[in-house]
Amino acid sequence: MIWLHSWFNFNLSSFATSFLSVLFESVPFLLLGALFSGLIEVFVPARWMTGLLPRRPVFAILISGLLGCVFPMCECGVVPVIRRLLKKGLPVSCAMTYLLASPVVNPIVAVSTYAAFRGNQPGMTTAFRLVLSFCVAALAGVVVQRLRVEQFLNDRVLETLPGSRSRRTAGFRVGSLAGAGSMGGSAVSPFTQEGTEGGAEALETLDALAAGMQQSFGCRLLAALQRGANDFLDVAVFVVIGAALASVFNTAVDQQRIIVPLATNPWAATTALMALAFFVAVCSTSDAFIAATLTAFPFPARLAFLVFGPVFDLKLIFLYSLVFRRRFVLALGIGLFVLIALICVKLSDIHFSAFAF
Repeated sequence: MIWLHSWFNFNLSSFATSFLSVLFESVPFLLLGALFSGLIEVFVPARWMTGLLPRRPVFAILISGLLGCVFPMCECGVVPVIRRLLKKGLPVSCAMTYLLASPVVNPIVAVSTYAAFRGNQPGMTTAFRLVLSFCVAALAGVVVQRLRVEQFLNDRVLETLPGSRSRRTAGFRVGSLAGAGSMGGSAVSPFTQEGTEGGAEALETLDALAAGMQQSFGCRLLAALQRGANDFLDVAVFVVIGAALASVFNTAVDQQRIIVPLATNPWAATTALMALAFFVAVCSTSDAFIAATLTAFPFPARLAFLVFGPVFDLKLIFLYSLVFRRRFVLALGIGLFVLIALICVKLSDIHFSAFAF
């Protein structure tokens, strides 16, 4: 106990000040992101998203990484949206890219990151976070394009794919786009096969669409607000936990004995903050306010926290399992951890003051 007291000294007043500061700054952005997710889910048809994609697979993957700028989603809300888009025929490679990029590469996160780091190189932090997140997501999409969907999509999702009995890859089927014309012409153009099974399911979808069109704008707006409120309540608990852990970490732990030795080693600092991001599982609209308080750590380590957390954390393991096989979820987590750690440790050699803006 004497050893514990030597490096851990909890003070309720200091903790409360730090905790409330992080919480009050992050909650408005969390609420805004949840409301946007609800509005997009109710008012934005999937064909709008597929219609924005070019016909070339690589270009489509790159554009998918930027769709969050038009259709911003948090990491919690994007998973059910991805399931619906896959059912409507969005190529899995594009879905993977959007899944990993949209929680960060969107205007809400850009503004929240800039606000969190104001006075501490906010422009550089925001730019590096968005660019690195986009590159990681695009690379994941390119890798997934070369796999067969049966290797990583779970059976329940596979059964909903258009033309599910045919042999297909995670990208675009050979010749599918040649016969489909523009992707905007059909919501299921990359995978669609005329006359395939699923007719009853298609009729159910048409009935649901017809019922949705008959609803008034007020009813749809209310539904969007309810979805947004549910998303907010689902993830708010993680924000509270993350803010509490970060506040304890900053106010109770002896900086000189524990944090400073850890922060001075690039590998230790980077992997420690990535592990912290995994366990606190804070929403991407709020995590910057926690990262901004970790001032003892170098910029690359905090960047790793900001990039890894939104693409793979404790809650996302369960959410990703709704779409992917468990072995693939594990492989995805390990791959993202290693890739982001290597990049951020390499960035430790760069003198970032020259990039400040």
